Amino acid sequence: MKLKNLFYLCGMAVALSLAACANGNGNLTKSGLDPANYDTIIGGKQVGLYTITNADGMEACITNYGGRLVSLMAKDKDGQFRDVVLSYDNVAQFTDYKNNPNDFGASVGRYANRIKEGKLTVGGKQIQLPLNNFGHCLHGGPTGWQYQVYDVDEARCNDSTIVLVMHSPDGDNGFPGNVEATVTYTLTSANTLDITFDATTDAETVINMTNHSYFNLSGNPSVPGTNMVLYINADNYTPTDSTYMTTGEVRSVYGNQFDFRQAKPLYTVVADTTGYNGLQIKYAGGLDHNWCLNTYKDGKGDDTKVAASLYSPDSGIFMQVYTNEPGLQCYTGNFLDGQHAGKRGILYPQHASVCLETQKYPDSPNKKDWVQPYLKPGETYHSHVAYRFTTK
Repeated sequence: MKLKNLFYLCGMAVALSLAACANGNGNLTKSGLDPANYDTIIGGKQVGLYTITNADGMEACITNYGGRLVSLMAKDKDGQFRDVVLSYDNVAQFTDYKNNPNDFGASVGRYANRIKEGKLTVGGKQIQLPLNNFGHCLHGGPTGWQYQVYDVDEARCNDSTIVLVMHSPDGDNGFPGNVEATVTYTLTSANTLDITFDATTDAETVINMTNHSYFNLSGNPSVPGTNMVLYINADNYTPTDSTYMTTGEVRSVYGNQFDFRQAKPLYTVVADTTGYNGLQIKYAGGLDHNWCLNTYKDGKGDDTKVAASLYSPDSGIFMQVYTNEPGLQCYTGNFLDGQHAGKRGILYPQHASVCLETQKYPDSPNKKDWVQPYLKPGETYHSHVAYRFTTK
């Protein structure tokens, strides 16, 4: 059903040209979501749940609240569809972020990951950002873009693509410059969820966007996902201190727990706290680190080469990650605690999922030897990540 027809039936004067999740009256999405639970006004803006599909039957449901991927249906080895991302059944759970602090599926901005002590220098001017995580600024601050409503760009949407727009004013969470950013989700014919982030500014600023989906490729997030098999195409990673802040060191993965150049199950790593690298795991309660991707060389990322992959032996679902970014933050759901209900009332236990967030290295503005995230007027920020699904 086209979105314009859906909203006509609902008595709403909205006419968009993309396919959307049917609303109410038992018309659920393939993943079991009821769009009525996302139909609300936040900050004076209409929030909804939108569906994109491809010819093979894949379905992605996205809400413009935080630009979030809410569900993603991918085929398993038996040809059955499984929802492979964690999220919530209704938008009210997202807005109650003090009790539900997980950024499930979010389009994070302005600056994904951490900036040390919230201190930033832009154009020679020192800026103090708000502190919202262990004395640092995390994911753009306490009201980052994941907690704001994106506009839907109707003219650029269709059955397989949705384009979301963020108008971020100068001073948004302390960041300088008026920024216009877009997030484009596309389900391709190659069974790939393709996501691009673009931004421009009228004054120098920093931009570092990412998608924060929590993947469990078994489709059963009621149990830990540590039997998933992870590969990361990286020779080095960036260690952190006990506050999850990068120390500035770039450390080899050779022969230690952070070496995923040969794919291995996560259960072999997340509890291994031996040695210096094991202390890193102990700090985080699992993995919550940035890997320096081998696919980024000479100032350019090659998004035709596999940066990482994840595989579920249970479902046979195999996901490959492609990006033009230099870094990949892998987070193993360490703060999930089995106390809060996600979709279908499931209580997500610790390590129920894996986030594979492509981005600049954490705190890169304060680490001048790393790839820098600065954006000036006349320039365009462009970040690309693609999650390709097959089975084996």
